[in-house]
This record gives sequence, C-alpha cells and structure tokens, in this order.
Amino acid sequence: MSKATETNSAPWLLLIFTLPGNKASARVGIWRKLQRYGTLAIRNSGYVLPNTPTNHERFAWLATSIRASKGEASVLQIQSIDDPSIERLHDLFREERRPDYSALIQEAQNLDPSAPGFPNQLAKMKRRFEEISEIDFFNCTLRDKAEEVLYRAEHPATKNVQAPKGKLSKATYQKRAWITRPRPGIDRVSSAWLIQRFIDPKATFLFGSEPGSHPKVLPFDMYEGGGFGHEGENCTFETLCSRFGIRDKVVHRIGQAIHDADFDDGKFGRTEGVTINHVLKGWAKQGIPDDELLRRGMDLIEGLYRSIT
Repeated sequence: MSKATETNSAPWLLLIFTLPGNKASARVGIWRKLQRYGTLAIRNSGYVLPNTPTNHERFAWLATSIRASKGEASVLQIQSIDDPSIERLHDLFREERRPDYSALIQEAQNLDPSAPGFPNQLAKMKRRFEEISEIDFFNCTLRDKAEEVLYRAEHPATKNVQAPKGKLSKATYQKRAWITRPRPGIDRVSSAWLIQRFIDPKATFLFGSEPGSHPKVLPFDMYEGGGFGHEGENCTFETLCSRFGIRDKVVHRIGQAIHDADFDDGKFGRTEGVTINHVLKGWAKQGIPDDELLRRGMDLIEGLYRSIT
C-alpha cells in the first residue's frame, strides 16, 4: 500500500498547465512548488501525484495561482496510466527521493556532536527528514537508512554490546526470546525466519526500542543494544548466517536478495527482497500488528525458500 488511497477509483492526479512566455518569475515559483510537493513529470503531459486530499488541495491552489498569472490549468483525476506501467511509475517516484535521502544521510554522518550548534543542526535535519518522508509516497528504500543515521547522530554515546565473536553453537541459543524494533522490515523479518528455521525452532519474538529493559532477551537488528546486527558490509541476515555457520545454498541466495533490499546497493542484482519489502511496508501502513506482520513476512520468506529449493 502507498500513501495514496488505494481504494480510490481514480488513484492519480494530473496537473496540466501553460503560462505566457513573459511570466518567467511565475514559472519559477510554480516549478519550485511542484518540486516541493514531490510531483513527477510525465513526458510532456504534465505533473502527476497520488490522489490524496492533501495533493488534490495542493494542485487546486497551484491551478488557481497559474490562472491568476494569465495561464491555463486543469487538474485531472486519472483512473489508470498504461505507459509508464504502475510498477515503473512507483519506481520513478522512489528514484526522485533517492537524492534527497542520500544528501541527508551524508550530512548526518558528518555531524559532530561536540560542535557548537549541533542540536540546531540535528533538529533541522530531522525536519528535513519529515519533509522528505511526506512526499515519499511509495517508500524509497533509503528512508530506513536515513532514519537510522539520524538516530545514531542523536544518540552518539550509545555503546553496543555485540554478541560473542567467532562461530557460535546453536545449542546454546535454544528456546530463547529475541527482540527487535517494531514494524519489522525485510532484514528483521528474514532474520526472524532464519532464527526459527535454522537456529532456534522454539524462538519467540518481542518488539521494543530499548532491549536493556529485557535483559534476558537476544537483540537483533537494533539501532542500539548490541546483539546481532549489521557487521561490515553484511546485513543482519548475513551476520546470522556467518556467525552460526549456515551453509544452505538456498539460504545464501536469499541472503543476497535480503542484502540488496536492505542496503539498496544492487550488489548481487537480486530483486526478490525488494518486492517483499514493499509488501511488508504496505501491510504496515494498514496498521497490521507487529507480531502479525512478522508472521506474514516469515511466511513470505518461507515461500521464497521453497520456490528456490
């Protein structure tokens, strides 16, 4: 599910307009607003947005402004678009937000907590993140990375206590409770599947932001609290595979898909995890509880495993 209303019989809005040639300043003002609203230019047809009340209001005000500048404007509600395809259209919206998130991530990583003005800089970046997220209609994969980098910038003193180094024995990790962040995405869902399928068949899962309040549970894929997480270029799923010596060839291929979806770096050229991640985010937007979201996601990974086997 996207931020657009999927049940809307006309899920898209299209703004088409013309301005007189002598209205350069008005044209620049309209263009800036189109950028700020997250619109996507469709060839020479106009500018498109998902059909939501907020976007409809924005286009209506833009049309009014254009007409006030002696131009012509129409706001159309579109039922379907055949070229580009809906899937490609979603991807184009996501690609539009990648530079925004990338720039924010780079700036946040360069923050110095000891520098004067750090709280104001961080507050500005958090506002920028909210502004970008508002027009990230179809969940760019860099959103989670940006959120994580901002969290770490805000909690620079956090010290993660990592799991024991080296290869680990599954025998010492049986019938345990494991904790991860709420609203599980692709890496957390697949890691939970891996834990229950290959490490701890009786594992149970909790959700929370402060693993320290549950001292006997095992954290995984947490921003803080240690446990099992990203190590070097490995996502949490890959870390678990490495630490517990899981050599299943199909699991290895799934790990590549999870890596590509979680890091969005195209390292292995696999797209299965990206698709599953979009499904998970759609379910999350429906308000599905965390435990149900995890169960559904684990079922998807199990289905992927069986389809490859």
